[in-house]
Amino acid sequence: MRSYDGIDLSPPKRPPLPEVAADRGLVLEEVLTGWVGAVVDSDRERVSLEDRHGKVRVFPLGVFLLDGKPVNVVRTRGSAPQADTRTASGSRAVPNLQARVARASRIWVEGQHDAELVERVWGHDLRVEGVVVEPLDGIDDLPALVRTFGPSRDRRVGVLVDHLVSGSKESRIVQGVTSPHVLVTGHPYVDVWQAVKPAAVGITAWPAVARGSSWKEGVCAALGWGQPWEGWRRVLAAVDSYADLEVPLLQSVERLIDFVTEP
Repeated sequence: MRSYDGIDLSPPKRPPLPEVAADRGLVLEEVLTGWVGAVVDSDRERVSLEDRHGKVRVFPLGVFLLDGKPVNVVRTRGSAPQADTRTASGSRAVPNLQARVARASRIWVEGQHDAELVERVWGHDLRVEGVVVEPLDGIDDLPALVRTFGPSRDRRVGVLVDHLVSGSKESRIVQGVTSPHVLVTGHPYVDVWQAVKPAAVGITAWPAVARGSSWKEGVCAALGWGQPWEGWRRVLAAVDSYADLEVPLLQSVERLIDFVTEP
């Protein structure tokens, strides 16, 4: 506390924001993205907002705008279970779905495991939108692959990158992609396995693996899961819906779907 002759010169403390429970139907605006939607689901960490077009995006609980004023959105208690008409991603299921003809746009992911996880949670949404997810064999040649694909306004590419953090090899590769018709998003995890909540697979935390060692092999050895293919089968089977995934992956995939399906 700063004072002068007994007078407190500290800046006045701001009153805490009012807390609002994330009750179903509450219309909120996410501060950073401007996304406006009604609450359709929430848990102890996040809230799902559905916009007027029926699209759902997931955000961490925290500060939102309610009627234009900031509030602290907290988990609701005793909320009704999610209706069966919701897909694994939280969006509205389309009954008697017939897959739409595939768009020219694509979503690229680093490998087969990424593709299988995206399909498990967002598969229904992707068929509604006619979006094809293609696994790459890593992203070392990403700039060249983009040039070969020839993205355009009607032929966009969304790329999901593992371990996309400042200073990483992945971040340096991504800097070589400059087309306005390509959106690269990512998550901070070394491998997409880590984007699955530990509790979903019955562990308290993902084991630490020595740098330079195979992450998947190290994890499987530490947990007694056998070979990586056996470990992945266990991880994928543990994912029932978006609630089993970490927020950074959810937000990254949803941004990509929005980008490649924009009119």
